[in-house]
Amino acid sequence: MTPPLSRRGALFAGAAALAGGIAPAAGAQAALRAPAASHPRLSALTPLQRAGQRVIHSYPGLTPPASLMTAIKQGHTAGVIFFGDNIQNLSQIESVINSMKAAHASSPVKAPLLLMTDQEGGVVRRLPGEPVKSAKDVGASADPHYWADFTGSGAGMNLAGIGMNVNLAPVLDVYRKDGDFTDQYERSYSKSAAAVASCGSAFITAQQGEGVAATAKHFPGLGPATASQNTDLRAVTISTSASTLRSVDEAPYRDAIAAGVKLVMLSWAVYTALDSGRPAGLSPTVVGELRNRLGFKGVTVTDALEAGALASYGSTSQRAVKAAAAGMDLLLCSARDAAQGAEAVTALSEALGSTLDPAAFDAAAARVNALRAGL
Repeated sequence: MTPPLSRRGALFAGAAALAGGIAPAAGAQAALRAPAASHPRLSALTPLQRAGQRVIHSYPGLTPPASLMTAIKQGHTAGVIFFGDNIQNLSQIESVINSMKAAHASSPVKAPLLLMTDQEGGVVRRLPGEPVKSAKDVGASADPHYWADFTGSGAGMNLAGIGMNVNLAPVLDVYRKDGDFTDQYERSYSKSAAAVASCGSAFITAQQGEGVAATAKHFPGLGPATASQNTDLRAVTISTSASTLRSVDEAPYRDAIAAGVKLVMLSWAVYTALDSGRPAGLSPTVVGELRNRLGFKGVTVTDALEAGALASYGSTSQRAVKAAAAGMDLLLCSARDAAQGAEAVTALSEALGSTLDPAAFDAAAARVNALRAGL
């Protein structure tokens, strides 16, 4: 096994080579990828274990609580999302990840944990290091394709270097006006759908070439959202026409899907032209737009289940069941509270066979486990 220091050394050497304009060799980080693993039949798992395959947990501070480590050992979680307050430095978070992998070794579910963060670039970075450029910087550069490839490779090497295998990036929102919700933090590549599609696909291809799954977000697009329309804080309604959503906002997703993106995150905004009654991530209609109209076969993942946009949709338990029923494969419990993930798992297990159809439930879990086995 390659020692941790050497993995980080390879990351920094790769970043230096990129900075010098040298393209990384294909598969250079292959040694960092977890081997594929078989998964027991879902029917052999307990209801809590079956439900756990649909939930991502989070926790506060630098040390995972015992309850989360127990959930990992028991197969009651699909993985963990990490935030800045979980990360002191690369050595510390690598040690945490190694402890989670050691706990997971005794789980009945042998496919690797999904270990993820938001490493978009610019302001939205949880780890030090690449990608340093924001999406807006990339889109405005003299050679956007080069820099999209550079930042995608950098993100992949950075995450893989400490044992993470999923990045909740890139953002594919096509912003409309300077200072809009997506633009104010420089998270969008461009006002041009074609430019967003090109940059996003290059980022996805480069990052996934390093063994780290990419997540295109926030379908069908938060580009039209104004500066104050933040779904983390409040309910958001977007009244963009269906024709514009499909020709502008969804366009980058067609390219991302063609590039083989592994996950797509759905927005918590309500899109009146598609489903006036429910946020996208709770809407079978909007999930169907992604699955049937665009042909996405990979893993769907919710945005934060604790988001303010879902204030009128009940407790974590109720939101989890509604999201699963709508067709969301993975539920993101990112309140930095391991009890939130446990609540979602319990709710799904209790709804299995009543509110939630077992065949559809296991089909979703199978998509998640196919993703895990390939990382």
